[in-house]
Amino acid sequence: MAKAGAFDFEGQPKLAGHPVGLFILFFTELWERFSFFGIRGILVLFLVAQTTGNNPGFGWTNQEALSLYGWYTMLAYLAAIPGGLLADRWLGQRRSVLLGGLLLCIGYGLLVFEMTGAFYAGLALIILGAGCLKPNITSMVGALYSVDDDQRDIGFTIFYIGINVGAFLSTLIVGWVAVRVDWRLGFGLAGLGMLIGQAIYFLGQKYLKGVGEAPTASAEPVKGGLPGAVFSHRTPLVTASILIVIGVFFVLAGRPAFGFLFALLALLAGQAVFIYQESAPLERDRLLVIFFTLLILVAFWSAFEQAGGLMNLYAQQKTDRLVAGFELPAPWFQSLSPLYIILFGTPVGLAWLWWKRQGREASSLFKMALGTIIMGLGFLFMTAASAEFETKGESAMYWLLLAYLLLTLGELFASPVALSFITKLSPARYSSLVLAFYFVAVGIGHKLAGTLGEAAQYLGDFAIFTGIAICCVAVGVLVLLMLPILKRMAHGAENLPDSHFEEQEGFELADQPEAEEEWPENK
Repeated sequence: MAKAGAFDFEGQPKLAGHPVGLFILFFTELWERFSFFGIRGILVLFLVAQTTGNNPGFGWTNQEALSLYGWYTMLAYLAAIPGGLLADRWLGQRRSVLLGGLLLCIGYGLLVFEMTGAFYAGLALIILGAGCLKPNITSMVGALYSVDDDQRDIGFTIFYIGINVGAFLSTLIVGWVAVRVDWRLGFGLAGLGMLIGQAIYFLGQKYLKGVGEAPTASAEPVKGGLPGAVFSHRTPLVTASILIVIGVFFVLAGRPAFGFLFALLALLAGQAVFIYQESAPLERDRLLVIFFTLLILVAFWSAFEQAGGLMNLYAQQKTDRLVAGFELPAPWFQSLSPLYIILFGTPVGLAWLWWKRQGREASSLFKMALGTIIMGLGFLFMTAASAEFETKGESAMYWLLLAYLLLTLGELFASPVALSFITKLSPARYSSLVLAFYFVAVGIGHKLAGTLGEAAQYLGDFAIFTGIAICCVAVGVLVLLMLPILKRMAHGAENLPDSHFEEQEGFELADQPEAEEEWPENK
């Protein structure tokens, strides 16, 4: 990532002991999350809404809506790869965030128009805008502080609060307006939120000078294997070719999007094999742990992201949402996760600190395993809800309240440590590529979430929710059983310097180490 450059740590104006630039980024991110989660909460509901009536939607089937939702959320993650490279190589983080915000404003604006082409173009621009903004804005927070500034962690906590406040408010406000008044007005409110965030960011540029500037001509290029060098080796070439062939079969079957996906996977798989082959034995062990961790992430996010898809539709179509004669809008249930994070984030963090000080197991892999198990147990509440629906024709809303509680607790256990742990394991010269692997894994998890939601339309909610619960618990138990082996293969990576900010919302980047705190060289 681009370095802080000429940012004046001492001369910057302060507010409540923090650089004013922090609050510029805080409100920018708050409104960006307001927009993103507002759309996330209503997208599938809009797609399945009837085409007639006072508030028409697209009239799609649940399966069609969940398929688009899976592609949309996956591509929003994959776009972070070119977005990060754009900042690293050309624009810098500050300008990339500005470009991303502009694309998001246009994208959300296009959703307001009642034209199918405008709708798809809007989603495409939102994906590109998120790719430019999200991989870069968090690292800018770290660049506002010197490495030894004890206010740094507090600054990230403040920034993190903005993420969840924006997510919480959007699902209440945008969800209400979209469902009860007009879908297009809901899209417009999301766009207005992004416009406010972009205005704040633009007007606050003077407080961000020297943060995330464009790399100079003499800057060291981003490291990583070039495709020509990678695929001149037999094993990476064979690995990539197999995936390309699979992609061709999808194209011939009339599913070109999957063909594109497998082409991307072929490129990254070839890179992964190349990195492994040319690494030292210690690095190879750590890379194997990385690849195993990525599989955990695929499983984790394929389950967790049911929240915006299948569980969202379940709340709308199969849940009794009446409270004292008032029917709660289905998108309001999306506000539970950020609310639970605000309520339980600090207690969970303090509990882990106490647990670790007792000399007990507190490794990243242990936390990810427990988080996956807890989340899996949360889906048993959805199993109970499905069983109740089968007998009564509707299910009580408390099943959703309990399910979201355990899903969020699972996220608080697993998500904050995942990217931090992976960046500690990765060889420094390949940190950008490993970051790409991370985003692809999370993106595939989101697409698989949509695919599982589609499967529920013909296998039934009971089977899918129960299957997800069993698989999550099985994955968590497997990690616990393999923990001694995995920790040994990590070769003490947990003792490397912590990342400045740990990913806690499913889309945040751990800051890369500054020049003053380089990670130890692998021997």
